[in-house]
Amino acid sequence: MILCVAELLERSKKGEKKTDVAREFDIAHSVVSRPWKSFKTTGMCSRWHGGGRVRSTTPAEDRYIVLSAKRNRRTTAQQVANQFLAASEKQISRKTVARRLRGGGLYARRPVVCVPLTRQHRSARLQWCREQTQLD
Repeated sequence: MILCVAELLERSKKGEKKTDVAREFDIAHSVVSRPWKSFKTTGMCSRWHGGGRVRSTTPAEDRYIVLSAKRNRRTTAQQVANQFLAASEKQISRKTVARRLRGGGLYARRPVVCVPLTRQHRSARLQWCREQTQLD
């Protein structure tokens, strides 16, 4: 339930008390008095945005990070962070770059390093497999 400030103003002009308005809407007195106080001091009433940690990069900088990673797909997150530092003179961490890339749809992967099998390896494996099937 959202109580409009315009309705609060209208009711205050009529001379209604904040406690009466709060009781009518079955809400706490503070829910009515906070926007009213805000409107009286600033002349406007806007909703407070959530208080979280401030982002270290702007949406435009996020797009730059993704674009620079797409230009050279082999760069690491640390290299992208260094490029960003050189371009914007703003220090960001490798983890921040990784989060921004994930937000842009780019995901890191670690290619599995394995020894390529030679013809001798393959023939030895095939021989071992045939021996195992004959034992059963």
